[in-house]
Amino acid sequence: MSIINSLKEIYKYRNMVNYFTRSELRNRYKGSVLGVFWSILNPLFLLLLYSFVFSFVMKISIPNYLLFLFSGLVPWICFKSSILTSSGSIVGNGGLIKKVYFPREIIVLSSVMSNFINMFIALILIVPLLFVYQVPINKYYLLLPLVIIVQFIFTLSLSMIVSAFTVFVRDLRQILDIVMMGLFYTTPIVYKTDMIPEKIQDFFNINPIAIIIKFYQDVIYHNQMPNIMSLAVLSVCCIAMLYISHKIFSHLSKWFAEHV
Repeated sequence: MSIINSLKEIYKYRNMVNYFTRSELRNRYKGSVLGVFWSILNPLFLLLLYSFVFSFVMKISIPNYLLFLFSGLVPWICFKSSILTSSGSIVGNGGLIKKVYFPREIIVLSSVMSNFINMFIALILIVPLLFVYQVPINKYYLLLPLVIIVQFIFTLSLSMIVSAFTVFVRDLRQILDIVMMGLFYTTPIVYKTDMIPEKIQDFFNINPIAIIIKFYQDVIYHNQMPNIMSLAVLSVCCIAMLYISHKIFSHLSKWFAEHV
């Protein structure tokens, strides 16, 4: 099935997308006293923890470090959570897949959407941070929706691949935990790009999530326009990646019911 036909079918089942997304959010905070407030408390705790470790203990000297950390950590948490939760989403809904027909992409899409909703809630933290550091909201914030869309497409593309492969290789979920840990420390989130030794900077420059996070840092922390050319090139690459990911997912989905 072509990606256009899949989009039409997903739109036809849009109520199911809404149901799965709500279920993801509801199950995440089921039995929790604070509920959705954990979407703010979790990144806030990590902000304070990393700020203490890297700013006070390891003496990384970056002005307005909490704001710098926020601009990279919040989109990273969204990316990481989306990949890890979606990796087991097909397997976790195996019973439903065996009984009912619906576009399998809906499961992955809903998983990713729920994490982006959490990110939108966490972005509320930017208000007190801008107030504390007396940083004005600049006109480049108008580009943030475009950056978020690019991140969404990139995240959804990867999520479709890992969710499909996890059906056949269950160890992939554990492997992803390790990969994400390594990727966190090789992405300029707790340190600046100019702290990276020049001889290995090329390795960091080809990391798509590092490029996306740099866009957030440019707007929120540096108060400057992101590199539009880089944003345009990455947008095209992410769309191409989504097309390839959908092809792989559609091909493998024929055998989901047999292996879940």
